[in-house]
Amino acid sequence: MNVVPDALPRTAGALRAAGYEPRPIAQEIHDNLLTALRTGEDAWPGIVGFSRTVLPQLERALLAGHDVVLLGERGQGKTRLLRTLSGLLDEWTPVIEGSELGEHPLQPITPASIRRAAELGDELPVTWRHRSERYTEKLATPDTSVGDLIGDVDPVKVAEGRSLGDPETIHFGLVPRAHRGIVAINELPDLAERIQVALLNVMEERDIQVRGYTLRLPLDVLLVATANPEDYTNRGRIITPLKDRFGAEIRTHYPLDVESEVAVVRQEAHLVAEVGEPLLEVIARFVRNLRESQVIDQRSGVSARFAVAAAETVAAAALRRSALTGEEPAVARPVDLDAVPSVLRGKIEFEPGEEGREVEHLVHLLRRAIAETARERFAGLDLRPLADAVADGHLVATGERVPGEDVLKALPELPVLHQVAERAGVGADEPAGRIAAAVELALESLFLARRLAKDSDDTTTVYGR
Repeated sequence: MNVVPDALPRTAGALRAAGYEPRPIAQEIHDNLLTALRTGEDAWPGIVGFSRTVLPQLERALLAGHDVVLLGERGQGKTRLLRTLSGLLDEWTPVIEGSELGEHPLQPITPASIRRAAELGDELPVTWRHRSERYTEKLATPDTSVGDLIGDVDPVKVAEGRSLGDPETIHFGLVPRAHRGIVAINELPDLAERIQVALLNVMEERDIQVRGYTLRLPLDVLLVATANPEDYTNRGRIITPLKDRFGAEIRTHYPLDVESEVAVVRQEAHLVAEVGEPLLEVIARFVRNLRESQVIDQRSGVSARFAVAAAETVAAAALRRSALTGEEPAVARPVDLDAVPSVLRGKIEFEPGEEGREVEHLVHLLRRAIAETARERFAGLDLRPLADAVADGHLVATGERVPGEDVLKALPELPVLHQVAERAGVGADEPAGRIAAAVELALESLFLARRLAKDSDDTTTVYGR
């Protein structure tokens, strides 16, 4: 919980004496972003793969004071990126204590706050709001109303005896309540067009209209939004006048290389067992293969969440084997990748005509990813001694009930095994499970290169000649 520092002023007079002048939200973000750029501070913690593409565009838009819409397929980190914007706000900002819209003590905007400021003068009580409270997010849904976003007449206030013509009978919606902050609307095209119209005045004139009231509130908000290109044809669109009011439309994208994809998985996945770098590379390449495949509906995209879920599934398979065999620590091995296609096929959309062949396509693309990863990891390494040992009768069994130690015991002592482990980033004195994971990757690559045979049933896989 964020605790307000005791040294901060508690009245309007003390605030004025301390030099806290009102500053527009766009200027606040502009100043803080410039400071971060000049000092080399990371203004976008947790954002991976956008440093040379999306972030420079977004930084230019924010420095210009523009409202922004991020356009991209699902699972590209649009919402995650918008949530980091709050880090560009001042850590603490003064507000009138008890004010409905969080107004600056030296710049009230509602009739009630203006009246209080006039009555109390320098004794107007001040409280402080943390920057995390100044970011407001709304998922656009077809049932969202103008009242939700902008406001409506409050029947309770009318029942208290106030006139319907009194502006103080208005119950403010999400946008006015975000005054001096950031409003993020996810999936903006899902808003009904008549609801989008209600945002026009907010974005251009910075005032609001509620049921015939024209309440001149000089709102100070940064409006940011996300949209999926598919939404423009399937569910709705951003109306032209609203689109015109956004100062910048920025296209997002999936990670551009394997390293960025792995970094996203490492950051986002909750792994219940150890998953080594080679297996994460396999998953990253698998997802990239899916994004390039003609059998996958690329209009829907293949979310980064698929890669995260795949890594978590592989880790869960390793943890299950650890529980069954008593092996510690729980370490994922290539055999655990077999759980991915059947478990996650529902997370992606296939092209029409591919019904019934989903798992077949996923298995093929996964094997391609394994072969590509092994080829890069073991480039220049002669695996013939390993293939010859298996061909001479040292069959290797692996599976959900086979601990890593048994995988290694099936093979004679070979120098190539240490080389394989080293290429996988595993030391010779590390637990058997980690070394077995590297050896299995080499065995699977030999099978995919048709230098070994492989027999599998529901629980066990045997490599042989």
